[in-house]
Parts: sequence; structure tokens; C-alpha cells
Amino acid sequence: MNNLKPDISLGISPDLSKDSASELHEWIRENKVDEVECVTPDIAGIARGKVMPAMKFIRETEFRLPISLFMTTITGGYADVDITGYEVDSDVVLLPDYSTARAVPWANDPSIQLIHDAYDNDGEPLGYAPRQVLKRVLGLYRRKGWTPIVAPELEFYLTKPNTDPDYPLEPPVGRSGRQSLSNQAYSLSAVDEYDRVIEHIYDYAEAQSLEIDTIIQESGAAQLEINLMHGDPLKLADEVFMYKRLIREAALRCGCHATFMAKPMEHQPGSAMHIHQSVVSAKSGKNIFSEKDGTPSKAFYHFIGGQQEYMYAATGFAAPYVNSYRRLVPGLSAPINLEWGQDNRSTGLRAPRAKPAARRVENRLVGADANPYLAIAACLACGYLGLTKKIKPRKEASPAQEESVRGLPYSLLEAVEALDDCYDLKRVMGPEFSDIFIGVKRAEHDEFMKVISPWEREHLLLNV
Repeated sequence: MNNLKPDISLGISPDLSKDSASELHEWIRENKVDEVECVTPDIAGIARGKVMPAMKFIRETEFRLPISLFMTTITGGYADVDITGYEVDSDVVLLPDYSTARAVPWANDPSIQLIHDAYDNDGEPLGYAPRQVLKRVLGLYRRKGWTPIVAPELEFYLTKPNTDPDYPLEPPVGRSGRQSLSNQAYSLSAVDEYDRVIEHIYDYAEAQSLEIDTIIQESGAAQLEINLMHGDPLKLADEVFMYKRLIREAALRCGCHATFMAKPMEHQPGSAMHIHQSVVSAKSGKNIFSEKDGTPSKAFYHFIGGQQEYMYAATGFAAPYVNSYRRLVPGLSAPINLEWGQDNRSTGLRAPRAKPAARRVENRLVGADANPYLAIAACLACGYLGLTKKIKPRKEASPAQEESVRGLPYSLLEAVEALDDCYDLKRVMGPEFSDIFIGVKRAEHDEFMKVISPWEREHLLLNV
């Protein structure tokens, strides 16, 4: 592994007193920023946008990109959807959220990035932009007087550089000169093997004013997990969006790759993005999952009931690619059910041991490959439907719950068909967005089906 030191001058992120264009413009001038990256997440969660000289950014009031940005498949193709303006690929308007301004510490020149929201030409928020989908769901909670709180846990693998997709991935060589090939969960020495990458991650995160709760070694070879602080769902989705890019850049700086594929290596466990969720009263600030005497509330059970009732149809948001379902198989550390239990990791919905004020539900189904905006929105949407419909959960699973009792779709196509049939979930996530998401995923599945895999050549070529 390359032992390059982190950059000496990483730059700093703006510390704005308010979401203010004039304050940011002044900061750009004072800090002699050269470039500004104007980014927005697409359906896959990829950062799309424009890079421009800082002075041009200050002069401009808005930026435009083609509407097809939000109909793009992961392979670069386009979905066949019926959306106004799509047939001529008209523009959408991007406006910056100044509170998201962050340094770009890996850039050669002083640079900052800003996440932008997408609007139509009449100034209305674009309902199928992933950031707006999450805002929509949060707005539903707000109108009920509730404020959701989330805390994501993001897993990823470090690998040797892989330039030929026909070859399987391998763990990188660590500082000891050896590859890690076995389960070393929570091993500090295993973390130390990749201390150069981790050092870069910490330095880049500090430059971007991003907080890290912990970094640990996970079960897989060269598999790490970064835990984020709990807080506002939009802020945390922004942070996961930024962390994915930051971690990839840190790995590249050290001569390896970082991947958030749900199942990148055949004989290793998959990578998840567990999402801890709770809801507080906007008026009192109290956790509505707990009664005054500290016992679980009806709202706690209704939230779980909503997850059990609707998460099957929401699986496409948590497991958005054909590869995602290679993680969701028995015996590979990922739950395949929608049962719930207290401190029970065999269940898809876990209630960790916590004080009443921190009572929460951990959704363990979401993969690391998920778009954080859509995954968080979908989990909260299921919980919202449970709260508003007062859905009772099934009986708590016993510690000996049989993990092989499947409660999830077997494939991406099955998940997409379930979403298409679920009126309630589509209504909460946004009907137009849901139709676009379904179209994109069907197009990706069709593209995947054109590929002949090594398994097919090995077992079918001369046997059938």
C-alpha cells in the first residue's frame, strides 16, 4: 500500500453563521478559493454537476443541467419514462444549499464543493431529485409535529486496484506486507494494517468539518465501518454522500480502492449501511418511542409495525442493484427477514439496548450501495405509515429466531414489482419519483440480463 502522507495543506471548510450567499462569497474571496464544485446526487447517489472558477460561481445566480441526469442508469444508459421535458432533455435549475459548503481537501488548488437542490423552470422543487424525496418525507413528519433522528453506520471494503472487471477483487497488502484474508472483526491490529488510509480519512473529514463517531474493523478482510453521529436525516444523508467520495479519494491516495458494493467478494460478508432511527416531539424534544415511565410507547411499536408492513416494498431503495441481493442470503451476517427483537442481530429490525431517551430502531437491511437520501427516506416513510396508520408489529422474535425464514424479495426485479404495487409507499415517496425509480431499475435489470456470467459458462456450457 502506498505510504503517502496526507496533504500538508488540506484547506478548511467555511463556518457560516447562516445559509448566506453573500457570507460564502466573502469567505471565498478571503480564502483565495480557485474552484467551486456544484454537485447534486442522482438516483444512484453519484455526485453529478459542474466545476467552475470561483469568480464565475460568485457572479452566477443559478446553474443548469439536463433533466436526463435523473433518469440515468448506473451503466450510463437512460430509462424509458414518461416525464415532461424528458423527450427534448430540457434543463433543470440547480440552486446551492450554502450550509453544505465544504473544502475539497484532495484537490490540487484551493477548492470547495456545495450540494445543490434541483428545481423546475417555474422555481418548484423537482420532486424526483433524491434530496427532495427525503425533504418530502421529512415534511410529512414535520406536519405531524415530529422530528426524525437517524445515525448511519457505513461499511466498505479496501481492495487492490482493479482495472479489469473480469478479475475478482482482492484485499490490499497492509503495512505488514501481507493480505488480510480472514475474519478479524473488531481487531485493532487489523485496523492498524490500513492506518495510512484511515489517517487520510480522518484528515479529510476534519478539513470538511465532518464528525466521525468511530472507525472499526468489520467481519470481512479489509472491511471497515465508519459510524456517524446521530442527528438530522438530511444532514446525515449529506454526510454519507460526502463520506463516500472522501473515502474513495483517501484510498486512491494510498494506492488502493474503496468500494461500497453490497457484495464485492465471493467468500466475504457483504457491506451494509445500518440506519438507527428514532422520532422526537418537535414541541417537547422528547423521544416519542418512550413513555414517561421509560417503557416503550405505542408509537415505538407502530413505527416497527410500519417497517414490517412496508419494508418489503421498499427493499429496492435499500438494495438497489442486482449485486445487492448477493448480500441478502442466509448465513452471511445480513438479515433476510423483517422480524424485530431487542438487541437481536438475527432480525432485520433491531432495538438496541438503550436508555429511554435514546430508544430507537435499527434497520439492518440497507446495503452500503444504497443512495443515502433514498434509503433514509424509505425507512422513515415506512415508519411514518406505521405511526399514522397505527400498525401493530408482529410478536417479538425469540433470540433463536430462524434466520433462514425469508421476508425479503429474492431479486431486484421482485423488489421493483413490489414497489410498483404499493400505493401507500409510492404516495409517501412521491408518485412521479417512484415511477422514475422503477423505470431506472427495470432498465438496469434488463442491461444486466444481457451479460453472460462465468457461472453460466462453467456450469451450462457443456452440461445442458
